[in-house]
Amino acid sequence: MLRRKSSVQPKIIAVIPAYNEEGFIGKVVSGARRYVDEVIVVDDGSTDDTAGVARAAGARVIKHKTNQGAGKATKTAFAAAKRSRADIVVSLDGDAQHNPDEIPRLLAPILNNKADLVIGSRFLQPRLQQMPGYRKFGIDVITFLYNLGSRVRVSDSQCCFRAHTRRLIEALNITEAGFGFSVQVLIQARKKGFTITEVPISTIYHARGSTTNPVTHGLGVAFDVIKHRLFSR
Repeated sequence: MLRRKSSVQPKIIAVIPAYNEEGFIGKVVSGARRYVDEVIVVDDGSTDDTAGVARAAGARVIKHKTNQGAGKATKTAFAAAKRSRADIVVSLDGDAQHNPDEIPRLLAPILNNKADLVIGSRFLQPRLQQMPGYRKFGIDVITFLYNLGSRVRVSDSQCCFRAHTRRLIEALNITEAGFGFSVQVLIQARKKGFTITEVPISTIYHARGSTTNPVTHGLGVAFDVIKHRLFSR
């Protein structure tokens, strides 16, 4: 397990919002446990056995009675991590898109006191990503809107494979229930002066795919970016 060179070891917790991911969640939990002190899975109203599989793999599970959205599930996960006195919180998806073996790569800038928020970028090393063209176009538009007019820029505003310091988590106020939360976090972090950096990650896109309409999803998040940027001013 990667740790800062110090007599006081930081407590690292991985949080995984999940909805109907019984086919993948066990592998994700088992992989993450190799690099963190605890894994918390927020089962966001799943109708399958996501919760049971996650528990069997060693995660602490918090259940939403109904599906409330990725933003709500992440907010619940962050609150649980704070209650458990996490020093660093790593977030990753429950569908095995993200490789838990890359967690140390995200932790390194925080452990070396060089960042408060580390984003796993799918675009820093293009050969690592196998993203469908339509999805990349949508992410590019959302990232452009986030970067517009700012000196603090990122290459991948939508990846939820991230590492956060406790002081950043305590400063966040997630109000977006859906996927707009990912950019809301970036906007709040930038506005409050936290240090943001990116590291390259790989991504696996499964044949099952997402049940979210990509056009509706992209337009909704783009609107959220514009809304939060105008509000932050």
